[in-house]
Amino acid sequence: MTTPVVDLHDPRFARGAAGLLARFNAAGVLAAADVHVAGRLGRLGGETDETVLLAAALAVRAVRHGSVCVDLDEVGTTVLGEGDELVDVSALPWPDPPAWRAACLASPLVSADPRSGTAPLRMPDGLLYLDRYWRQEEQVRVELRDRATAEPPRIDVDRLRAGLHRLFGAEGPDRQRLAAAVASLRRVTVLAGGPGTGKTTTVARLLALLRDQPGPPPRIALAAPTGKAAARLAEAVREQVTQLPEADRERLGDLSASTLHRLLGFKPGHTNRFHHDRTNRLPHDVVVVDETSMVSLTMMARLLEAVRPDARLLLVGDPDQLASVEAGAVLGDLARAPGAVEPALESTLRSLGVLAPDDPPVVHGVVTLDRTWRFGAEIAALARAIRCGDPDAAVAALRSGGDAVKFVEAPTLELRDPPGLDAVRAEVVAANATLVAHARAGDVDKALESLDRHRLLCAHRRGPYGVTRWGWEVERWLADAGVGPGPDDGEWFPGRAVLVTTNDYDLNLYNGDTGVLVREEGRTRAVFGRGGAPLRVATARLSQPQSVHAMTVHRAQGSQFSQVTVVLPPPESPLLTRELLYTAVTRAIERVRVVGSEAAVRAAVARPVGRASGLRDRLGT
Repeated sequence: MTTPVVDLHDPRFARGAAGLLARFNAAGVLAAADVHVAGRLGRLGGETDETVLLAAALAVRAVRHGSVCVDLDEVGTTVLGEGDELVDVSALPWPDPPAWRAACLASPLVSADPRSGTAPLRMPDGLLYLDRYWRQEEQVRVELRDRATAEPPRIDVDRLRAGLHRLFGAEGPDRQRLAAAVASLRRVTVLAGGPGTGKTTTVARLLALLRDQPGPPPRIALAAPTGKAAARLAEAVREQVTQLPEADRERLGDLSASTLHRLLGFKPGHTNRFHHDRTNRLPHDVVVVDETSMVSLTMMARLLEAVRPDARLLLVGDPDQLASVEAGAVLGDLARAPGAVEPALESTLRSLGVLAPDDPPVVHGVVTLDRTWRFGAEIAALARAIRCGDPDAAVAALRSGGDAVKFVEAPTLELRDPPGLDAVRAEVVAANATLVAHARAGDVDKALESLDRHRLLCAHRRGPYGVTRWGWEVERWLADAGVGPGPDDGEWFPGRAVLVTTNDYDLNLYNGDTGVLVREEGRTRAVFGRGGAPLRVATARLSQPQSVHAMTVHRAQGSQFSQVTVVLPPPESPLLTRELLYTAVTRAIERVRVVGSEAAVRAAVARPVGRASGLRDRLGT
């Protein structure tokens, strides 16, 4: 095999690599780090078979791309290249899968025994794992199995029935009522559903049900993967609690939320070890985790070992949204895993009248809310087409001509001032003009409301389709329209929208929070919405804030805006996926405008994120 000639000074390529590793590195499938790790493993284990080293490198690469393992049968047809463009991998010399698996199983680097072994790689059921991720996946599976087969929590069924009637209205099958009943009767429950389907409403009423049960009031913890998500969870639950009957409001009191890292007790110097673990469990009786789609396999393993076996765990999120930036898609695996009926649970649910005769049984405690309350029929139709993987229906929804969904067909956006964006420009300028006017007038509430009037979302951070470029475009549009800083204004001018990029627990500010500078009583301060009273922060205390004219779809996850403009990259971008487009369009409440080509829309809808995992198929074992 001829080793390709590469630029030795290009950091993308591993110097000294040869054979298959060099070939796949030069083609853009493997990064230099993948090659170096595989080479080091080969030297430590005495492995010289280049097909085994290639498999090891692909296992390392899989974790960087969000998978916890690699399927050697499928990897040649599902792997994407590094960088901003897809790579045609069909011409690469992929080993024959049966022989490849046999070589791996015969290697000293690989163990096939799922219960023992000290090899750095594991290969149960034909899937190749790094040992660490195999152990974490097995831990999650066993924890969930043990909690499902343990004695269910004690519950006063008559009191539960009365509480369901009081908090959810007249008896009858209803997905929110069903979810609350399942979470009352089970140790682990998954509350799934898209944006605006009433997940937080269900959480608040469930907590009221549990506090209404006889005995000491359960200790409750609310948590989310990020500070921003935790703050919004607390705000949303408090808002829903205000709508409950007075007695339930008094029983719940004021609930707060924290990040998962803070809940578990972050240890300085440790990235994935915490004060609370199997030997020091959390004291809470009920743990609610929001935005669970963002929770990685590693964090889920740490959470499950810290939650007491007799406590209730409620995992809330949308399995169709973007998954964690780290390896794993636990919520998606849980929501879609096959499983057996739990006869005792089903019998109780039917006796409570929350399960209709033709409803499917509840499996793994998963209940999906399917009625959308946030946006209207047009955005719902587009989101449904994307989620179902129907590109024809998605394009038809974009071209429906309605007021809530707009499609700006732009074959290329690489020009400095791309044509066809007059409506986008007008919308951006109008939203910012309103924001600046309220900020200069010192109207904090109106300024915060205007801050979320419009947001421009991108898949990329850099390049012609990225946040940096479109932030500059917006600033140019605003300057041309005379909106923004005045001649005497400096960096901290009223109306500047700012993005927090670091967590500051002392200030109650978190990475991803957005605020606006407002002139009040002769001083300019940063103001952040917190559901109740706005949070005011002196500009001198902000740590490296950024102006936020545009943001990535990943960063916008968990947020909502009145109007959203989505900038799609070309079809060949590996970041362009079904989950990304679905997450982007469902950030909108009133209107979403998609800017890009039809080919990009079709490519996104047809390309689900491929995260290899063995958890989904093994949850029933």
